[in-house]
Amino acid sequence: MENPAVTDNKLGIAIHGAGWVGRAHAASWQKNPHARIVSVSDVDRQRAQRFAAEFHLDCDVRDDYQQVLDDPRVDAVDVTSPSHVHAAQGIAAARAGKHVLVEKPIGLSLDENRALRDAVAEAKVKSVAGFVLRWNPAAETIKSLLSGGAIGRPVYAEVDYWHRMRPAHHAWQLHSRKRTGGSAMLLVGCHAVDTLRWLTGDEVVEVTAIGNNERGLFEYPANVVAVLRFRSGMIGKTSVLLDCEVPYQFNMDLAGTEGTIRDNRLWSKRLLPGQTGWTTIPTILPDSGDVTHHPFDGEINHFVDCILQDRESHCNMADAFRSHEVCLAIDRSLEQGGRSVTLPLGEP
Repeated sequence: MENPAVTDNKLGIAIHGAGWVGRAHAASWQKNPHARIVSVSDVDRQRAQRFAAEFHLDCDVRDDYQQVLDDPRVDAVDVTSPSHVHAAQGIAAARAGKHVLVEKPIGLSLDENRALRDAVAEAKVKSVAGFVLRWNPAAETIKSLLSGGAIGRPVYAEVDYWHRMRPAHHAWQLHSRKRTGGSAMLLVGCHAVDTLRWLTGDEVVEVTAIGNNERGLFEYPANVVAVLRFRSGMIGKTSVLLDCEVPYQFNMDLAGTEGTIRDNRLWSKRLLPGQTGWTTIPTILPDSGDVTHHPFDGEINHFVDCILQDRESHCNMADAFRSHEVCLAIDRSLEQGGRSVTLPLGEP
């Protein structure tokens, strides 16, 4: 793509989806000195107008997505619409020559995920998937410790996403249904799966999963646990709990040949030979489901840097495809009564 079309030489940003997550993104976009929001759009034009007014935006307000894509001032589209339209809207943006940030899940089927990945590659635009926890300070600290060999060679890894979702949730009618929410893993468990892949730098080659839906509030198993086998021989586990009584919890546990990490606690005789108990690292944990707590500043700054420096993101659509593929394998195992499923996925 040529230089940004906006007259002040800032990247022109279009936010499509004027909801809860979109507002959190807007707050971060406004902090970046190299970007300017030039368009806000939503199927509900009045909601988009309220959104623009809330952030005091001098921008176009639309309810027609094609108008967004036809706008030459738009350099990048931030897709924060409902999950079931993410893939189609991301594909359309890429084909229009726009860089694209797509909130998770980027697609609800293997075909959707593959099509979005391929559209971005063919268009040669920059992309970032909304796996915002890669920019959480505690996760970044764990990544650094692992890279530095603090626990030796990892032999076990576990990341869990636990967050009770009730019918009073603002997006309940979308999230609780299979057609628009996909599954517990695709909806939010994908954060845990992606964090596992990113922290370990390893790929899942086999999954076995079971689940339940005790209250029957969801159109899919609300609570899911999966056992994982990685390419390196490491074993692991991931779970998502949407229908249980528990405060928001994002567990990150990694055990290795020379130490163990549990969230922000470290046991490493290699790194701390005088250690007599767990060492607690002061940092910001991913301990809230409130999007205002999520590190969108880091994610969006990274996206802008990738565009301006013409480099690929570690969290682009090609990489995100692999995290979603694991989630879909877990769902396939559930549908097959807990049978083992190998990756990469072929036809069901």
